[in-house]
Amino acid sequence: MAFQSEVELEKKKTAIITGGGQGMGKSCALAFAEIGIRTVINDIDELKAQKTVDDIKYMGGESMIAAGDVTSKSDINKVIEKTMSGFGSVEILINNAGVLKPTKVTDISEKEWDWVISVNLKGTFLFSQAVIPFMRQMGWGRIINFSSTAGKNISTVGGAHYTAAKAGILGFTRHLASEEAKYGITVNAVCPGLIDTEMVKKTINDDDIKKYANSFPIKRLGKASEVASLVLFLSSDEAEYITGASLDINGGDLMI
Repeated sequence: MAFQSEVELEKKKTAIITGGGQGMGKSCALAFAEIGIRTVINDIDELKAQKTVDDIKYMGGESMIAAGDVTSKSDINKVIEKTMSGFGSVEILINNAGVLKPTKVTDISEKEWDWVISVNLKGTFLFSQAVIPFMRQMGWGRIINFSSTAGKNISTVGGAHYTAAKAGILGFTRHLASEEAKYGITVNAVCPGLIDTEMVKKTINDDDIKKYANSFPIKRLGKASEVASLVLFLSSDEAEYITGASLDINGGDLMI
């Protein structure tokens, strides 16, 4: 991993990764494990979360499962309690958990709207709120929120609720960054384009994936490991002068 020597001091830090059971969340967890950062894997799918933990332990890393619903404050409090009991600190939060539905505005039910907004946006808020007191005590923290190119434009695949949630994450990121900078906490967002993940493959058929990829300046889907490398950098000491930023990683699909 390119940043291994640069983040040597972070080996005893702890990172909570939401949605860490698959896709970009799992790639982030594995990247942290490679440089010795302890990981807490949160996912609503306990089996997938446990598989990530098992993979990390097989690598020789320290990891624990803390399954739960990111829209539930009580579940989040249990994750924090388990983290502090097991590892004693939380320095890094990766708000990756998200859901996507390709529903047109006229067909979105109120229930579906609330679900997509809650998982993507409310979950980011609740988890950030929960870890901040511990980061303030240490005078150091890194919060990385997963937005999307949808947050800056419109979603290629998801519906208006997904676009709205991802745009909301960008506003929340900027506001939280302005509040927490004086405590040594940076807050940034990553904005992936189409990344080769299970969620994308379940939502888009193979022909459309090829069509989208061929329309990008870099004519392929992104790799989850590439997103993880960006997240790893933002979580490091080297990124301490970056806060309130939204960093694109989309193969040139959106250039603004």
